[in-house]
Amino acid sequence: MLEQLFGSATRVKLLRLFYANPEQSYFVRELTRKIRQRINGVRQELKNLENIGIVEQVDKNRKKYYTLRKDFPLYHELKLLMIKAQILLENDFARAVKDIGQVKYLALTGQFIGRKDIATDLLLIGKVNRVKFNRLLKKFQEYFDHDINYTLMTLKEYEYRRQLTDRFLFNVLENKKIVVVDHLPKPKSN
Repeated sequence: MLEQLFGSATRVKLLRLFYANPEQSYFVRELTRKIRQRINGVRQELKNLENIGIVEQVDKNRKKYYTLRKDFPLYHELKLLMIKAQILLENDFARAVKDIGQVKYLALTGQFIGRKDIATDLLLIGKVNRVKFNRLLKKFQEYFDHDINYTLMTLKEYEYRRQLTDRFLFNVLENKKIVVVDHLPKPKSN
């Protein structure tokens, strides 16, 4: 959606990155790696964003870095637009994942909730077509500008790991997350 609005996928990826990390400065080659775009396209879009006044160039250690200008008159409006677009994208992603199999539990965590210290970004319990899942994941990773770490478990594996009080599983289940689907059988009380 934003690509259509802004007219350039590279520009949108740059804006997402800058607004997700407003204190960070980046040099051109670093940006090309982070957003997985060609250097000439990145340079052109940085020039466009600089001409508009959204980013500025700063020199550090004889390298040119680009940083977000917080004094840009539309800074807050663009930030809100990036946040809303991210939420819509996450909703589309969650809906698409939910529709590729028999999903008993689906939770978004990790980078989806701003926690890079959590080992997985997505926990899916159920039965899914892995080929379709990987295809879907690859498609959405392009928009998220980062790899999505995921954990797939069958219901049987979940039950086994829950009974063992698996540290990884309980860390995900007991921390902040966005639960999209929860059709897990309730644990039997003793």
